[in-house]
Formats: sequence, structure tokens, C-alpha cells
Amino acid sequence: MNEDVINMEIRKFLKKVGITSQREIEKALKEAAAAGNLDETVPLKATMTLEIAALGLVHAIEGEIAVE
Repeated sequence: MNEDVINMEIRKFLKKVGITSQREIEKALKEAAAAGNLDETVPLKATMTLEIAALGLVHAIEGEIAVE
């Protein structure tokens, strides 16, 4: 197992996750605002789940996104 290669592959994957996730959140926010379905006074609860079935890994991260 080459730790340098693994590290680079994980970083590439996480970069892709971060970029695509941000785009999807921004798109959903714009659509909700345009439809009048966005309460900017209430933070949005968010959950991101990472799953790697071959490793038996399921990891959830919860947080909030302020939209004021």
C-alpha cells in the first residue's frame, strides 16, 4: 500500500466532492429563493454521508448552513 498514492487519490476525491457539493447547494438555494421557499432567518441543517461499501465505512457529518 503506497501511502503517498492513497493520500493523493483521497484528496482528488474530496476535491471533487467539495466542488460538486457546493454547486448543488448553490443551485438548490437559488431555486428555493426564486420559488419563495427560502427562509433566510433559519440556518439550513445539512448532512453529508460518506460511504465506502468495500471498507464497511459509513460516516455522517452534520452541520448548518447560514443563508442570511
